[in-house]
Amino acid sequence: MRLVRLFSAAILWIVVVLCLAFTIVPRFLDARYYRGPVSGHFDGSRFANPDGDDTFAPTAAGPGGKTGPAPGFGMMARFLTGSDGRPAWPDHVTVHQIAPPARVMGDAMVATWVGHATVLVQTQGLNILTDPVWSNRAGPLGFGPARVAAPGIAFDRLPKIDLVLVSHDHYDHMGLPTLKRLWARDKPLIVTSLGNDSVIGQVGVPATARDWGGRVEVRPGIDVIVTRGHHWGSRWFADRNRALWSSFVVTLPGGNLFFAGDTGAGDLRWADEAAAYGPVRLALIPIGAFRFTAGQMASGSHIGPIDAVEAYRRLGASTGIGVHWGTFRLSYEAYDTPPRLLAAVEACRGVHGFETIRLGQPTRIAPYARPAVTPVTPAAEASCLASPAVRDLR
Repeated sequence: MRLVRLFSAAILWIVVVLCLAFTIVPRFLDARYYRGPVSGHFDGSRFANPDGDDTFAPTAAGPGGKTGPAPGFGMMARFLTGSDGRPAWPDHVTVHQIAPPARVMGDAMVATWVGHATVLVQTQGLNILTDPVWSNRAGPLGFGPARVAAPGIAFDRLPKIDLVLVSHDHYDHMGLPTLKRLWARDKPLIVTSLGNDSVIGQVGVPATARDWGGRVEVRPGIDVIVTRGHHWGSRWFADRNRALWSSFVVTLPGGNLFFAGDTGAGDLRWADEAAAYGPVRLALIPIGAFRFTAGQMASGSHIGPIDAVEAYRRLGASTGIGVHWGTFRLSYEAYDTPPRLLAAVEACRGVHGFETIRLGQPTRIAPYARPAVTPVTPAAEASCLASPAVRDLR
């Protein structure tokens, strides 16, 4: 064990030295991915969150929760060397893959969780893929967290993809090798936010980029709307926030699809803005990588189940799937804490229909129906969220 820790520490220092070298050579790594007019979230050089850039700071934990310091070098060192006291994760998770259908026609809808933020959504004869990553590691140069669960769909069993949504440029969401394979095989329409088209273009793959509020027509009656989130972007540290992050609404006859990408809570009005485009039949919302110290319930750049349930409520969605957990270990919480905490928070708030699904299992999505909420008093909700059953989930 001591040898493993020494080896991990050595690797950490190599990574740190490389990162410093990358920062010192900005002309090589600090690319200008986007040039355009100044806006409320772009200063002519870098993008920012208009509701406050707190992406490295912890947010309010909510009733009964705790917050901790923002992730820093010491915390990163303890995490990489396994000396931070975090709960154990499995080295391998068994995935039972079931090949999805080639197409799903009309208003029927099927969703298959591939892993992390990658979901195949099939409806209206379209195959839609979110933040596709089939790589074994989420990071540059072969470094980064390793996948503990194989993709829920083997790449060669993936049906022809028509539309790809890429939320931002982090390695666990923008898999350039995967995008290159998809483009070579299927030539899908790839929609992203400003600047990310430049990053994707580095591997010879064209993408269509829009600012928040921008719209791309897929076919008559079906559009992709690039919507706001609360996050940040970077491939190499020095290029921080050179490309914009986003969520998406896909307008559909049977009720819209919302994909949150990767987001912190911020002012949470991004959920209200997405809901304004019409009823949300299916919402894909992150619920994991929210804890960087024991008891923490959210961070500035990631929502946990408490904020995820609130976003789901604001969206007015009739079905929700929790993603961004159980694939790459990015944070402190135990492997199954996100779905367990999600179920507990839903019960506390009287919200229904927001669940997790098994990797690789095509899941029928019910037709849109006005969401039902069981009334819960604020006092009862606060007491429930402060209970040991919620507070003690590691």
